[in-house]
Amino acid sequence: MTDFKAAGVQVVAISFDSTDLLKDFASKQKITFPLLSDPDSKLINAFHIKNGQAPSKWQGIPHPGTFIIDQKGTIRSKLFLESYRLRHTAIEILEAAKAAKS
Repeated sequence: MTDFKAAGVQVVAISFDSTDLLKDFASKQKITFPLLSDPDSKLINAFHIKNGQAPSKWQGIPHPGTFIIDQKGTIRSKLFLESYRLRHTAIEILEAAKAAKS
């Protein structure tokens, strides 16, 4: 996370999971950045990232992805993968954030 701070980047995650679940997950995974709860999927729906392609028991979960948003709230970059099982690496996200600043 020090690389992100050095680049002037703040990492925040949003999930439809409850705050208790997110707190437990962050503790187990040693996550130090904020995990925000969106239990009614208001932001997930606003960004149109609900996943309709996942297996039926997971239908409606958001596509895992990353938005690079500047301090004014403008989306500068989007990183999304087709599979709901894949994630971008921290290095990929940091490079995208640096590129978005240029």
